[in-house]
Amino acid sequence: MLDALAIMLAIVIPTIAVALWFGWWYRESNPRAIYRPDFAYSGRVEIVVWAIPTLVIMFLGGVIWIGSHDLDPPKPLDANSRPIEVQVVALDWKWLFIFPAQGVAVVNDLVLPAGAPVRFSITSASVMNTFYVPQLGGMIYAMNGMVTQLNLKADHPGDFYGRSGQFSGDGFSDMNFMVHAVPHAEFLKWVANARANGPALDRAAYDQLAMPSQAVKPFTFKSIDPSLFGEIATQHIPPAPGPNENRAHGAPQPTAEK
Repeated sequence: MLDALAIMLAIVIPTIAVALWFGWWYRESNPRAIYRPDFAYSGRVEIVVWAIPTLVIMFLGGVIWIGSHDLDPPKPLDANSRPIEVQVVALDWKWLFIFPAQGVAVVNDLVLPAGAPVRFSITSASVMNTFYVPQLGGMIYAMNGMVTQLNLKADHPGDFYGRSGQFSGDGFSDMNFMVHAVPHAEFLKWVANARANGPALDRAAYDQLAMPSQAVKPFTFKSIDPSLFGEIATQHIPPAPGPNENRAHGAPQPTAEK
């Protein structure tokens, strides 16, 4: 954006300056200004008029081409470092984060080691949503039957707000989470605590979790079914009921407590 702004100003500022100079130079009291009422065409003027915007468009196109590849969401941030793998499932109306290598999962809360690259594999168990942590990186869609990739990194410890940017029904306003970037030792401690507490994330637990619920407090799963994310993404597990299913059948909305 700053590059584009600089390029635009390189055109706008001289144009404004020339317009003011024209008004001053061709004033009525200036006898040196040549009065040419029959002037209609100049090849030199046409070359300048068309060459400048053409060069600007080519330069902007080059900047965008390079930037779009540098900022491509699936592109690894650090080729020399193995990223932390996190599988993300957008539910109604909560987020499920699965750590396949660590064998744990968490709802509506995300703990990551600061300074380590993180590779997110993102899908949705229901309607379309967006995964968005404004302080860390760009927004990317979560869609049922698909997996999108996103690479992020928290350069320093801190807490970062995350949410969905896609309206998805009554509980949308509560579909947010916190990202806690902590030192690596604290991350390992969190993993150990998660393995010692909470239920197991198997198919039965997932079916209950997939039902629409609002304002769900964060809680962890001490173990996971390693095939669960793949079955959700490939629709071997059918899509969740959706935002209006419970209302249509008059069923209460379940909530999960820590």
